[in-house]
Formats: sequence, C-alpha cells, structure tokens
Amino acid sequence: FEYFIEEKYEAGICLTGTEVKSLRFGEGSIAEAYAEVKNGEVWLVNSNVPEFSHGNRNNHVPKRPRKLLLKERQIAKFHGAVERKGMTLVPLSIYFNSRGRAKVELALAKGKNNADKRATMKDRDWKRDKARIMKDHG
Repeated sequence: FEYFIEEKYEAGICLTGTEVKSLRFGEGSIAEAYAEVKNGEVWLVNSNVPEFSHGNRNNHVPKRPRKLLLKERQIAKFHGAVERKGMTLVPLSIYFNSRGRAKVELALAKGKNNADKRATMKDRDWKRDKARIMKDHG
C-alpha cells in the first residue's frame, strides 16, 4: 500500500532463543520496520518481537536491531539502490522455511505519493464492493 515493490529477496535473520520462541507462537510485528545498510551489513530496524511469556530475566529486548544474513553481492546491490535511486528496503513478512529457519521476505521498494495511495485505496474498495455484489446476486 505504501510502496511500489520492485524486487523481492529472502534473507536469514539473527535471533536469540527467546525471539525464535516468540515468533513461533505467532507474535511479532514488522508493521513499522525497515532495513538499512550499515558498514556492509543489513539490519532490520524497528521490528517488534515481544518478550517470550515463559522467559526468565535473560529475555531479549523487544525492539532491538536485528542483523539480516545476505550474500555480499546482494548487500552491494541494496546499498547502491538505496544510495542512488532513493529506494527503501522493506520487510514484507517473517516466516519459517521448510528447515525451520527464520527468514525475512525483503523487498526493494519505491515510496508512493499521495495520488498513487488514493488510487490504490480506490481499487481496493472497488474490488471489495464488486465481490460483495457478486456474492449477493450470484
């Protein structure tokens, strides 16, 4: 809704044990999160993984920056796109792959202006109304 998605990538994420447990219980939010390139590393900033409910005093910090694991070539590509083209690295989802590893679906995206956002909302509303009409009369 906020961005035009250009390309999607899969990245590993460095987590502590209690963070993994929280995510497995379906907790965690990337609604306000973004990724940034710092010193040749990609970091997921502003993501929220709440403290594990059965954790002890060594529980993790909920909003800490988390390192994303990518190949060097991908990191260089991201750095160039963010610096030159004014693009943003946006996390789309966090999931566990078939091997049980936590992954982040990351996208290179360009921000939408207000007119584009309004058009997207209009299309979404029309699709919802159309589905409702078809359901009522179908």
